[in-house]
Amino acid sequence: MKRKLTINIGKLFGILLYVLAVNQRRLVLRNLRFCYAEWSDDQIKKLARRVFKNFGITFVEVCQSAFMSWDSLASRYRVIGEETLITALKANKGILIVTGHLGNWEVAQHYMHNFEKPFSVVATRMKQAWANRLLDHLRSRFGNTVIDKKGGLPNIMQALRRGETVALLIDQSRRKQGIEVTFFGHEATATPAAALLAMRCKSTVLPMFCVRDPDGQLTIHVKPPLETIRTGDLRSDLQTNTQIMMNAVEEMVREYPDQWFWTLKPWKVAYPHLYWDWEERRRKRKARKKRQAASPKTNSAVTPR
Repeated sequence: MKRKLTINIGKLFGILLYVLAVNQRRLVLRNLRFCYAEWSDDQIKKLARRVFKNFGITFVEVCQSAFMSWDSLASRYRVIGEETLITALKANKGILIVTGHLGNWEVAQHYMHNFEKPFSVVATRMKQAWANRLLDHLRSRFGNTVIDKKGGLPNIMQALRRGETVALLIDQSRRKQGIEVTFFGHEATATPAAALLAMRCKSTVLPMFCVRDPDGQLTIHVKPPLETIRTGDLRSDLQTNTQIMMNAVEEMVREYPDQWFWTLKPWKVAYPHLYWDWEERRRKRKARKKRQAASPKTNSAVTPR
């Protein structure tokens, strides 16, 4: 499928999502108004539509990648700053790639197939088993390894200490595991895992992002290595280094605001009122699961006549 057709189909799919996915649309609009308070409502809605269009394009590109050869896939993107990555690989020490849900992060991982060093992707498992099998196939079809984010810290550390490269999305964190940072001028939470790994394994930290150019071509940006701060105060160093990494993400999001996954909720701990409806639905789901879990026990206690 030609690039122009891919873009058009993706935009159409994104527009349909914007119209039909009411809860997600409201969430995106709410986050955008929170971060761009000085913008008019018309500006916010225009950006929200572009966000959904870009998500639609990304979805179509990811589906296409399942049937594309390596050469065809490699022709879809260009790389800026590749010499930085090559220099880091020649150092023969672990490389921690930090990135975010920006542009087409799924297709970008296949770029590492150019190099003969092991490469792993850290991923959050989905609830649906079929979805995990599909995503694992997409991510590993050219030799990459997928590490489950839950309980995966020992495996990631081992890979880095072997001198391998590991990619980690850092703009999403669990409520209890997040560390306080500033993101878009507001208090937010982010995962400290990347900072902890960089400090423990003394790895090179490279910010890398894959964004879509106006003509639809994907461009992978390899940024200069981030310096890891070590003062001896673990908690303070974790916060400082996590902030440094999140600053790199924010810089790219500000440059390409329509390509970030604005359904994320990094501000939910400090500003729970932004997501009161999502929290209400979450509480209802938990209560329903508890009732379902208790139901078999109740039934088993009843002796059939």
